[in-house]
Amino acid sequence: MARKRFDDSNCSVARALNEVGDWWSLLIVLQAMYGTRRYVDFQKELGIAKNILCDRLGRLVENQVLTKVDVGEHGCRFEYRLTDKGRELFPVVIALRQWGDRWNPAPDQAPLDLRDRASGRPISPVCVRDADGQPLTIREVCLPGATSADDPDADS
Repeated sequence: MARKRFDDSNCSVARALNEVGDWWSLLIVLQAMYGTRRYVDFQKELGIAKNILCDRLGRLVENQVLTKVDVGEHGCRFEYRLTDKGRELFPVVIALRQWGDRWNPAPDQAPLDLRDRASGRPISPVCVRDADGQPLTIREVCLPGATSADDPDADS
């Protein structure tokens, strides 16, 4: 059965999931953020089947999340590098990591200790903020023109 596509959806989340919504695609993007560039290294680091890796890399290149670069060493050799579009997934991946560490932690392992390279201090949790930089909760965000009936927590 073919996977449903959301290319024409009004929902930007659904359209984004078309491009990076399966777990292998996001794990490939995460691995690229760690500096992995070669097909064999993605395969080794992720333990992903070669046919799936080939498909996901192709889709990520097609969707301009990665670019395939001929580095020309020893004949024809390619590397996969994040595009600006791919690098902008960084806060999404960090937010997923932080959410996973909180709600589904590894049983015998501490969360990954991510730190600011310049200061050495731990990074703060990803947070939605207003125009003045103040944190916002889901109850404090709305779509223009939405009614209180559209509030997901209105009855709680």
